[in-house]
Amino acid sequence: MTKEQIKELEKFALEIRIATVECIKSRGFGHIGGSLSVADALAVLYGSVMNIDPSDPKKADRDKLVCSKGHAGPGVYATLALKGYFPYEKLKTLNQPGTDLPSHCDRKKTPGIDMTTGSLGQGTSTAVGLALGDKLQGRDCRTFLIVGDGECDEGQVWEAAMFTAAKKLTNLVWLIDWNKKQLDGYVKDILDPFDLQKKFEAFGFDAVTVDGHNVEKLYEALTKKPGDKPIAIILDTIKGKGVTGVEETVKNHSMNVGQDVFDSWLQELHEKQAAMNE
Repeated sequence: MTKEQIKELEKFALEIRIATVECIKSRGFGHIGGSLSVADALAVLYGSVMNIDPSDPKKADRDKLVCSKGHAGPGVYATLALKGYFPYEKLKTLNQPGTDLPSHCDRKKTPGIDMTTGSLGQGTSTAVGLALGDKLQGRDCRTFLIVGDGECDEGQVWEAAMFTAAKKLTNLVWLIDWNKKQLDGYVKDILDPFDLQKKFEAFGFDAVTVDGHNVEKLYEALTKKPGDKPIAIILDTIKGKGVTGVEETVKNHSMNVGQDVFDSWLQELHEKQAAMNE
């Protein structure tokens, strides 16, 4: 990648963070930590890697995203709005009565959402179904699956992983958001997943661990051509990345704070944006 391409993706990731905070601010509470931790991955996917067309969100040969950790919906919505799937102002309707943007992803409501998710673990199986269907239809496209590290407590995740490898679904790329925290605290204290890279390798994946906030490293991992094994990318991330007050809060899965706090978070992000544009 060129320096210019890297900078553009870094700017896009920052824009996603700003839009995510504005989205959640409109409701006054929401799943902030896990939305911010995947902003860089979303920037690389939608800004450079995925074959998509916002004017035709259901085209048959599109690449697809399944955010199995469906509570990160605000981050996905922010990305879709910035790409033009729907008006940016709609982000301010998050989780309001009659909204097209529920707190968790719903493919029947939101343009650009490829799979309904939210019940943890189940998105892994539906992503397998999408990838298998595309493979059987001979479509040249990929499905990208985002899974939370706390979500890996679910046995269904490992059933889907075993199926992915056994059926050689190399058109399905797993991204595990290893941000080290889940709803009630640190993942290692609640149910330690141990070495996620070794675990996915044992399940038959070509697995790698990358800095989940380095867009160049993310691009390299996401564009690697698969061999005969599916790819699993362990994203070494910080929950709440980009907003100091969120990063420093242990229980930042979902946060309910005052409008003044949201404003301070946005000020921090806008200052970073101004520095980046200098």
